[in-house]
Amino acid sequence: MINVLQQWMEIWLGENPVVQALMGGLVIAGLNMLGALLVLVWPRPSQRFLDGALGFAAGVMLTASFTSLILPGIEIGGVLPVLIGLVLGAAFLDITDHLLPHMHMHIGYEGLDTRRIRAVWLFILAITLHNMPEGLAVGVGFGRGELHDAIVLMLAIGFQNIPEGLAVAVSALNAGFGARFYASLVGVRAGLVEIPLAVLGAWAVHAMRPLLPYAMGFAAGAMLYVISDEIVPETHRTGHERLATLGTIIGVVIMLYLDVTLG
Repeated sequence: MINVLQQWMEIWLGENPVVQALMGGLVIAGLNMLGALLVLVWPRPSQRFLDGALGFAAGVMLTASFTSLILPGIEIGGVLPVLIGLVLGAAFLDITDHLLPHMHMHIGYEGLDTRRIRAVWLFILAITLHNMPEGLAVGVGFGRGELHDAIVLMLAIGFQNIPEGLAVAVSALNAGFGARFYASLVGVRAGLVEIPLAVLGAWAVHAMRPLLPYAMGFAAGAMLYVISDEIVPETHRTGHERLATLGTIIGVVIMLYLDVTLG
């Protein structure tokens, strides 16, 4: 499957990593949309399922941070640039998280105090912050120039976007943001940020090749921050900590297996 996708992208998209990253961004955003649209036919999945599914997504992201970003980045540029990028990525997300007004279902309001933004947009901003590192990671993966590895990362991020998209849409529905169709659009809109960030990540590392290990560390640091600061607290606040943890372990196992067998 990976080889077929690689051949297709090489034939139809050429060797430009920015164009390839655009396709990668469309794929992961499309799978996020698929998850969000599931709310139209499955409006009330249990909170147990959502917490387990988000735990799975965290496991995939955690493993991808190391196998697709940190370790390859160290091979390319050494440990110091990757560590610098990792710290900068985590710091960027931390600053943004504290400054940008946004709303989580369980954690509640975060960011600078404002009454000028509607609740639905506060919710969308929260999920946008969540999705930013994923789009950036895929873009950096394509910008690296290793198409096969980038496709593996794209599929991993894309498939874990399905339960994320569903969770966003369900949360929007439960928060009273309109009917099922509108709630699904909330999930779709929140995932669209992944497309321009994928393109930006690929362009940055392609245009400025020495930045590659820093960029890989930055994307990994941002994803690790999201896992620890957003996903884990959200999935451990409703009494389903064990299920969420098991989901994380399953995500790690599957991502490791795919990375070894397909990488």
